[in-house]
Amino acid sequence: MIVKTNAIVLSTIKYGEHDLIIKCYTKEYGVVSFLQKGILKAKKGKVKKAYFQLLSQLQLEITYQENRSLQYIKEVKPYVIYTTLHNDIFKSTIVMFLSEVLSTSLQEEEENESLYVYLETTLQWLDIQDSCANFHLLFLLKLTKHLGFYPEQHKSDFSSFNLKGGRFENKPTDFYSITGENLTLLKQLLGTVFDNLTAVKINATQRQAFLAMLLYYYDLHLGTFKKPKSLEIFNQVFNT
Repeated sequence: MIVKTNAIVLSTIKYGEHDLIIKCYTKEYGVVSFLQKGILKAKKGKVKKAYFQLLSQLQLEITYQENRSLQYIKEVKPYVIYTTLHNDIFKSTIVMFLSEVLSTSLQEEEENESLYVYLETTLQWLDIQDSCANFHLLFLLKLTKHLGFYPEQHKSDFSSFNLKGGRFENKPTDFYSITGENLTLLKQLLGTVFDNLTAVKINATQRQAFLAMLLYYYDLHLGTFKKPKSLEIFNQVFNT
């Protein structure tokens, strides 16, 4: 059947000489992959490679069949046109990194409107901000709420947090317990909204350590998670 849906581009992979596999998170169907034949050689047509920059927000007309691994896009047009996300070096680095994290974290082939709205609104928010150094930390932390392992907030005055259990504890109990600067920053970010993010002051060393902890947290709770290949480049840009 032919349907329309909004979508956010997660990844693109060259397939053969002229084809492209495009993985998107769609508003109607969750994660969907598309095979676009001839898109890398076509100079004309309604579907062009330029539309599919990472984390672009698009409106798609697709032919959709349940249980088919690769769907097809009939028409595409931008739903939101970013002004800085793909042009600013820092923001484009965030886009590269987060798209890779999302590609391995999002697996559900079903509708999840609250998750889609979260992705949609936070990316639009980032596009209009001047400061973005700590965006990825708050983004990844709040994303866990939609993935099912958001830290339990009661007893947040306790002196330790257990990464495997996802809860605060009154003292460290095992290898997965964190204290110190990572714990302090975790508590601070749990109480922060995006509009107040600039009030959170983090140096490069703290930022890198907290990100490493967050990625480990993802790894503990998501069986499909893989360490982003872009992490080294990301740290070079944001921790110099």
